[in-house]
Amino acid sequence: MFPWLTAALLLPILGAVVVALLPSPSGDQPRTDLPQKVALGFSLLTLLLVAVIGVGFDVGGERYQFTETYTWIESFGAHYALGVDGIGLTLVILTAILTPVVILASWRDGDNGRWGVNSFFAWMLALEGLAIGVFAAMDVFLFYVLFEATLIPIYFLIGGFGGARRSYAAVKFLLFSLLGGLLMLASVVGLYVVSASSEGGPTYLLTELAPITASIDTVTGRWLFLGFFIAFAIKAPMFPVHTWLPDVAQESTPGTSVLLVSILDKIGTFGMLRFCLGLFPEASQWATPVVLVLAVASVLYGGLVAIGQKSIPRLIAYTSVSHFGFIVMGIFVLNSYGQIGSTLYMFNHGLSTAALFLVTGFLINRRGSQLIGDFGGVEKVAPVLAGTFLVAGLSSLSLPGLSPFISEFLVLVGTFTHNWWYAVFAVLGIVLAALYILLTYQRTMTGPTVEAVRGMRDLNLREVGALAPLLLLIVVLGFFPKPLTAIIDPAVGHTLEQVGVSDPQPDVPAPTAAEEEINQ
Repeated sequence: MFPWLTAALLLPILGAVVVALLPSPSGDQPRTDLPQKVALGFSLLTLLLVAVIGVGFDVGGERYQFTETYTWIESFGAHYALGVDGIGLTLVILTAILTPVVILASWRDGDNGRWGVNSFFAWMLALEGLAIGVFAAMDVFLFYVLFEATLIPIYFLIGGFGGARRSYAAVKFLLFSLLGGLLMLASVVGLYVVSASSEGGPTYLLTELAPITASIDTVTGRWLFLGFFIAFAIKAPMFPVHTWLPDVAQESTPGTSVLLVSILDKIGTFGMLRFCLGLFPEASQWATPVVLVLAVASVLYGGLVAIGQKSIPRLIAYTSVSHFGFIVMGIFVLNSYGQIGSTLYMFNHGLSTAALFLVTGFLINRRGSQLIGDFGGVEKVAPVLAGTFLVAGLSSLSLPGLSPFISEFLVLVGTFTHNWWYAVFAVLGIVLAALYILLTYQRTMTGPTVEAVRGMRDLNLREVGALAPLLLLIVVLGFFPKPLTAIIDPAVGHTLEQVGVSDPQPDVPAPTAAEEEINQ
């Protein structure tokens, strides 16, 4: 069988090597777009390959498909093992869609970097390949290696390109991530000890670990769970370990912010589903009340702080803290409504936040300022830009008819089913979202046109081409999400089965035969 996932992982990494080795203009040589074109070509080929995987995925078939398993480090029980279920496939598709969009939107963003345009696009392709590997990894040790490896390209994208305080932001991000990685490493070592004492010997394969970890003692399981969960909470990011994100968003290029928030941060919530719930079912149920409180706190805190922001990228960063609160809440209400909604939310949040970051980047590049107060009346001079900003913003606040709405609705239904108190507080996050999005649009796009905005040009063809696929998907999936929910549903069912929970039965009793006769 052809190794489809390995090919999807290696193709962008090969592209990164090719782009890095391309000749770079120096001195008075004319600027060339060759690195951008080659990077875009490799990302489109990867998208085509992932599309083939998506079409070939059998919704009613085995849980993990397109599997590949090879012994890697026999003494550790580590394997090179790849495979996707509906949850992993959804995020692989998201990664493949967003990378060419980001490359097209970031066509000139690498010109002023510390290491040149070649390295800018090479790091982007490398990040795509590693992210696909993370979402497809079926071996815990392989997942950990790839999880840590994603820090390398994103660190150089943050620290080598962007604003004046980019080095500070990159180091802060790296320190938070390394702390989470070290905690996860302790749990990875603990899994080796647990599996080595079992009859089959050491193993890191998910399919072999799940029955082993389900039977370990309660204290050990809870400590191992915490190592994974804290690492994923930092990556997600959740309150109160989110503080690295606003600085990174403010100092990074828009494309880097998209790759980080829309793709890499999803590793955190994906890991909660795949590893926390899949490997530590008892500990997951034990931690649920605290996790839900933190999730609601993230929803409300992110929304409240976003309202008071003066910088547009920082505002978007705090909105993502709020949105990730919804995603985590849906995961830990432990029912199918919440988890289907959360997985769909990961995909739809990736689209809406990518559109918002990119159109904001175009706006800031034209004005030369991130501050909301430096704008006003943009819709009069750049109506296409203003209209795109409005659609992206309405998507972020989950307007009905746009794709995030159904995700948020399902999460709230799942939360009401679990405990209505959490849902009541979470609903306030929707009100806050309307405030921070609509106020930002009003302050930047409407009213008198400020002098510095009068000569602002509208979006060009390349910029419209980059945003169009995102806006199209946001609208189409807002009305017809079934292609994704059909893929996600069976995977969520398997996850709930592993945790040992099921959807609660309706409180309304089934009608008796006599009542049915009367109704007829």
